[in-house]
Amino acid sequence: MAHIHEKIDFTVAIFVVHDQRILLIHHRKLDKWLPLGGHIELDEDPEQAALREAKEESGLDVELLGERPPTTSPGTRALIAPRFLDIHRISDTHEHIGMIYWARPVLADGHPERADGISTNPVLATAEHHDIRWCSRDDLETLSPPMTDAVKWYCRQAIQEIAECGMRSAESASRATESSIPHSALRTPHLP
Repeated sequence: MAHIHEKIDFTVAIFVVHDQRILLIHHRKLDKWLPLGGHIELDEDPEQAALREAKEESGLDVELLGERPPTTSPGTRALIAPRFLDIHRISDTHEHIGMIYWARPVLADGHPERADGISTNPVLATAEHHDIRWCSRDDLETLSPPMTDAVKWYCRQAIQEIAECGMRSAESASRATESSIPHSALRTPHLP
């Protein structure tokens, strides 16, 4: 995709977790281990970009996790809030504002807890990546080239929050009477 501006672009990063493992790609151009993700196109919103990028880069359909406020009405559609936002430098003159999502694969009949019949084996996008794999917390320490501390922190946080909080999809959360993530779980520890 062409950059929307020479100085800044908006991007999505999708940290997909399944069975306490996180899906990572070894980016061919950047020579880094990263989550799925990419630029938000001009004709899509961040949710659409996250779902598209996950499918393009892994072949998997994913479900974004988080909270969607009950504010959709004619002319307005509430979006799932990213878990985090960041800004990261790409070059001396260009930055990305990153919308960071937690997700899980949609396994069977839209029910992530059932794995009957649908594979969680990702498909390598060879034009963009050297490798794609599910990594445990321990695997994060042995990747080559080594993963950045920031990306490693997000990986650990996604694995921990999805396991401990039992995060629900935005659709099931919108049907519930309370938030899908306890407010105490949303407190973010500072990066070291």
